[in-house]
Amino acid sequence: QVRLVESGGGLVQAGGSLRLSCQASGRTFSFPAMGWFRQAPGKEREIVTAIGSIGGSTYYADSVKGRFTISRDNAKNTVYLQMNSLKPEDTAVYYCAASLRAVVPAPRSPGDYDYWGQGTQVTVSS
Repeated sequence: QVRLVESGGGLVQAGGSLRLSCQASGRTFSFPAMGWFRQAPGKEREIVTAIGSIGGSTYYADSVKGRFTISRDNAKNTVYLQMNSLKPEDTAVYYCAASLRAVVPAPRSPGDYDYWGQGTQVTVSS
């Protein structure tokens, strides 16, 4: 059974940094694509960033470009999200997701992802 387990969330002041990790288990091979989504209260879940295994192509939402960096370690079946220069509007529950779709660029829609983590809260205070 595939499981995704996130860690690294917490409370940070504006301008600070956090690093989220997501470890996948239950699958021998790395997923073709992995992504990070977030959902703030009263809002829809939105893509933050995604990374494919083919060439390591990445996608970033405009709101996080230049501040967030996604990376993956296929040997450890782990994906990371380094978040710098955090803003109060980054406050949300962050979800790790894995897709079986080997497409380029990596998928961006929640419906294209097959497995989800339980989410980790990120709160940025002003």
